[in-house]
Amino acid sequence: MFSNAFIDNAKVMAKGQITIPKDVRDVLGVSNGDRVTFIVEGKSVRLVNSAVYAMQMLQQELSQEADKTGLTSEREIIDLVKEIRNDKE
Repeated sequence: MFSNAFIDNAKVMAKGQITIPKDVRDVLGVSNGDRVTFIVEGKSVRLVNSAVYAMQMLQQELSQEADKTGLTSEREIIDLVKEIRNDKE
């Protein structure tokens, strides 16, 4: 198994609720009021910090769009943004 892996568990209550163990919350970087996302893959489920997951998905989408347009560097993207901003003025 992974060297930074650990196992923890939680009891499912009557309404399907669980308390995420503190050590797991610490790893996810979540606290009171934060949201988590459940990613279901077959019979396995991953629990992730929703904000981090959303940012990763956005970065992936932007990367795919950049690939479609042929943008290959950060400089090209910045130049395109400047060009678009100038067109709107």
